[in-house]
Amino acid sequence: MTRLSLHTAQSAPEASRALVEQAVKNNGFLPNLIGVLANSPLALETYVTVGGINARASLTLAEREVVQITAARLHGCDFCVAGHSAVAVRKAGLNTAAVVALQQGQLTGDARLDAVLAFTSAVIARRGNVTDTELVAFLNNGYTQQQALEVVLGVSLATLCNFANSLAQSPVNPQLEAFRAGVLKAE
Repeated sequence: MTRLSLHTAQSAPEASRALVEQAVKNNGFLPNLIGVLANSPLALETYVTVGGINARASLTLAEREVVQITAARLHGCDFCVAGHSAVAVRKAGLNTAAVVALQQGQLTGDARLDAVLAFTSAVIARRGNVTDTELVAFLNNGYTQQQALEVVLGVSLATLCNFANSLAQSPVNPQLEAFRAGVLKAE
């Protein structure tokens, strides 16, 4: 049970309906995040728009998913940890051991992904005011100033999703249950 209405394609406000229907088409089911965001057509539009912009970032899909899983873990959003873990495994090609490590805030063994993990954690913990050492460590792993700002972009997207889910207390969809922290097993 959510604290905010969990809409379906049929119950969503008219201004949200097209985006809800597109989410069903894209996923094969309606993610509960979308059902919650449908309560505010502007919040749903922002999510879709910023998500599209984030998808065009120069960071790889795997790197973007490191940002999303890290933010969700730090923000305490079980729904987003599961959802982004599914994307990381199914679409970004990360192995389950790396994803489980990310779910636990541990290193993956991939230096570049671990640099994204560390930098994302620092951005969130310091609200962007990372130390010179933290920024240099990120840049020294082959990332650019542009990509540092793309991490901030990813954190902004995650914040909308994580906080909306926390506000609503959205349950994890059954389609994502196998990717929950503590359920997904390293292979």
